[in-house]
Amino acid sequence: MSIGARASSLSAWPALWALVLGFFMILVDATIVQVATPALMRELGADVNAVVWVTSAYLLAYAVPLLITGRLGDRFGPKHVYLAGLAVFTLASLWCGLTGTVTQLVVARVFQGLGAALMTPQTMAVITRTFPADQRGRAMSLWGAVAGVATLVGPILGGVLIDALGWEWIFFINVPVGVVGFVLALRLVPALPTHVHRFDLLGVLLSAVGMFLLVFGIQEGQTFEWGPIVGPVPVWALIVIGVVVLALFVLWQARNQAEPLVPLTLFRERNFTLATVAIATVGLSVTALGFPLMLYAQNVRGLGPTGAALLLAPSAVLSGVLAPYVGRLADRADPRWIAGTGMVLMPVSLLWLAAVLRPDTSVWWLLLPIALNGVANPFLWAPIGSTATRHLPMAQAGAGSGVYNTTRQVGAVLGSSGIAAIMQMRLTALAPGAAGHTDAGAGPLPPQLHAGYSAAMAQSLLLPAAALLIGLVAVLCFAPPSRLRTPSPPAVGGD
Repeated sequence: MSIGARASSLSAWPALWALVLGFFMILVDATIVQVATPALMRELGADVNAVVWVTSAYLLAYAVPLLITGRLGDRFGPKHVYLAGLAVFTLASLWCGLTGTVTQLVVARVFQGLGAALMTPQTMAVITRTFPADQRGRAMSLWGAVAGVATLVGPILGGVLIDALGWEWIFFINVPVGVVGFVLALRLVPALPTHVHRFDLLGVLLSAVGMFLLVFGIQEGQTFEWGPIVGPVPVWALIVIGVVVLALFVLWQARNQAEPLVPLTLFRERNFTLATVAIATVGLSVTALGFPLMLYAQNVRGLGPTGAALLLAPSAVLSGVLAPYVGRLADRADPRWIAGTGMVLMPVSLLWLAAVLRPDTSVWWLLLPIALNGVANPFLWAPIGSTATRHLPMAQAGAGSGVYNTTRQVGAVLGSSGIAAIMQMRLTALAPGAAGHTDAGAGPLPPQLHAGYSAAMAQSLLLPAAALLIGLVAVLCFAPPSRLRTPSPPAVGGD
């Protein structure tokens, strides 16, 4: 590596540290509400499905704009777009904490998600544009460690804050962190060259409508018993319409001769295509895990928010410790086997957890599969992320980052809505009296319902386990390094 490239990579590290502080914060907020579910139901008088919308609304507002916010980073510079998103996110966090109804909270979370959407693609774009390709594994290991640990730390931090200060503080805590992150990014993130882009507004509309109909139909299906939801229109029709609209979106992207929202040429890069499939399954599984585990811990085991959240502590610790080592491996070893290891270990941990999720199971037996999940986590984020971006042209860094992060968030949205639907269906079948005791905080769950409730939560874990098997096939099909072309060094400069 040349002296210039080495200097560029060294100067990029402070900027990356500044960016991942905000990235950590927005990913924490993707899972922090999971442990607050019983508290929100009790204090806001909401049922479990309404509270799941507090997470789903955030994830949906986060996912849909990612396709265009990556382009905004290319057009106006990653630094400027990141700072704008951080300001929106921080103010929306304050709004969330000040709300008094679940409806107001859902609306505030939408704005929080929009701020997060502005921020996220800029972190990967900076990595792609400032680090040489042979060092992006180490940079992506930091990004991956933050992503993996944040999704596990969210419930733990949430539990402590709820018990000590109240549910509002899971949002208020973002305000001082957001201010510090803004100052650091303003000082440390460099201005990078910009590229002129046209924006595909029809594409944004089609993707937003299609995703909303799909997610709303999946999540609300059981609530309406899969029958009429608007006049004679049944829930399943919304899902079908959502799929059709998304198909029209893809067709429009193929026909758009100007500048499509999703450049389909990106998918000519085999590893990029496979990595987007893989990361979508990871996003789904990480988001889906928290809801059944936290509800089981609090409603069946009688743990408080902190006690329930601390069940995830072994996973968070192991993930954080292993991430740097896995990141170094990502620069030297075949990503198929690194990511493949994670894709085998994580579904094993979920199936193991489902098998022991019973009312009388020792806490230690619960901690073992949760710890295995923490071992699996770092083997996924960095290798998949560095494989996705390694050979993208610099002019497409923002678009590629937007598409990659969108697929991750689409997976998370589908995980949130899918797990809500499955939990409701299994509770209806196995513990039909449970809803009356948990909705709106009506009281503790009677012991006679514990077995059925535990079984319903355990069976819902089969969804993320099955999704990860698709991810396993994707990573095993990565092109090995010997078959990849040698990348050119990234361009680094000012506006």
